[in-house]
Amino acid sequence: MEAMGIIPSDRTDPLRAGLREMWNSVADGWSEHADWADARGSAVSDALLRLTAPRPGERVLELASGPGGGGIAAAPLVGPEGEVVLSDVAPAMTVIAARRAQAAGLTNVSARDLDLEDVAEPDAAYDVVLVREGLMLVVDPVRAVREIERVLRPGGRAGIGVWGPRERNPWLALVLDAVGVQLGAPMPPPGVPGPFSLDDAERFVGVLTEGGLAGVRVDEVAVPYQATSFEDWWTRTSALAGPMAKVLASLPEPARRELEARARAAAEPFRTETGYEFPGVALVAAATVSRS
Repeated sequence: MEAMGIIPSDRTDPLRAGLREMWNSVADGWSEHADWADARGSAVSDALLRLTAPRPGERVLELASGPGGGGIAAAPLVGPEGEVVLSDVAPAMTVIAARRAQAAGLTNVSARDLDLEDVAEPDAAYDVVLVREGLMLVVDPVRAVREIERVLRPGGRAGIGVWGPRERNPWLALVLDAVGVQLGAPMPPPGVPGPFSLDDAERFVGVLTEGGLAGVRVDEVAVPYQATSFEDWWTRTSALAGPMAKVLASLPEPARRELEARARAAAEPFRTETGYEFPGVALVAAATVSRS
């Protein structure tokens, strides 16, 4: 579950303001597990780059970048004469992305605080826009797609990934279900965008088309999850799953132990001799800008 841009420029909206602060608050977890998250998301990143085919000299914008793995992978493709901008609505995430790009010695990469629903960039400024795992977590995904379309140049390409159907991603669904039972309420709560809000391919295509993108194509990418132990799966997934990280941290120790026992029982069908193997699937879309 890559970290995501969520809050438009209207900072008076309590939902969006709360989500922005939530992603800021879990940035340390994303920093700690950034390399693992990149490896975990490499199949999706590879698909997005294959579909959008960034070329030498082009400008690439990664929105909702979290620690910036997708954009960092694009940097060698555009070369020193090109440019990659990593961005996230949570400033703490942008700092992480900038630090990682610098550590990798990438002189053609910069980082900015940008809002996926209100991108503070000029019209037609980029050749490629990438969003690895962020669109499903914005309050108004159509508004976000309109912003993606706006900042793309004529003929520009967008590559957008979201998580596929909940029932085909038990590595995350089991965690959400266990927390929901513990709290006696759905997780995420009603009205809060969650990781499976665009898990239907038809709805995903509809959002992209309504937002103004053309030539939309959606493919499935297998993203299995292998963990060496229950603790490995539980710790990483809960640390990176945004709202849950704060919920789990707030639970008293007895409730936390009860929750983990419930999750362990639910994960039992996926236990192997070497750990745990969960299936997973993402939906990956390619689209273009048709205007001249």
